[in-house]
Amino acid sequence: MNTDILNQFNTTEMLLTEHLDKDIREIFFTMVGVEIAPAQTAATLTSFNDCVTGMVGLAGSYNGMLIITTPQKLAMTFTSQMLGMEVTECDKDVHDALGEIANMIAGSFKHHFVTNGHEAQLSTPSVISGERYVMTIGSPADSLTLMFRSGDENFLVSVYVESAT
Repeated sequence: MNTDILNQFNTTEMLLTEHLDKDIREIFFTMVGVEIAPAQTAATLTSFNDCVTGMVGLAGSYNGMLIITTPQKLAMTFTSQMLGMEVTECDKDVHDALGEIANMIAGSFKHHFVTNGHEAQLSTPSVISGERYVMTIGSPADSLTLMFRSGDENFLVSVYVESAT
C-alpha cells in the first residue's frame, strides 16, 4: 500500500494487514459461520473466471474501495451458511450475501483509519459475477490484497485507498 497513505493512517502495512486479517476472520466466523485460514498477502488480480465480486466504496477524507472476490461455488457456500439453507445457483441471494459481507468488512476496516477528524462514508454494495470478467480499481501500489482459504478454495479481499486531498 502507498506509504503516504500509511503515514496518514499513522500505521505500517504490516499492522494494517494484521487488523484487516483479524477483522475478516472475525466477520466470517460470527456472521457467515465459517472459519477461514489466516491471510497471506497476495498480488492484486484483475481477471476473474467463474467468480463473484462484492464491492463497497469509501468516500470522505479518504476515497477507495473494499473488494471481496470468491469463486462462485464458494460464494454459494458462504450464502448457504449465512441463510441456513442450501444455495445451488449463483443468484440474487448470493449477490446480496456477498455484498453484505463486503459491507461488514468495509465498515470494520474504516475504523482503523477514521480517527482524529477523518471520516469515510460507505457506498451501497455492488456485486458482479460471471464466467469471465476484468476489473481494475486504482493503482496496485495503493492496494492491499489478502488471500484466504476456506475448504479447498481461495478468495481475495482487496482494499484500495487514496487521500481525498
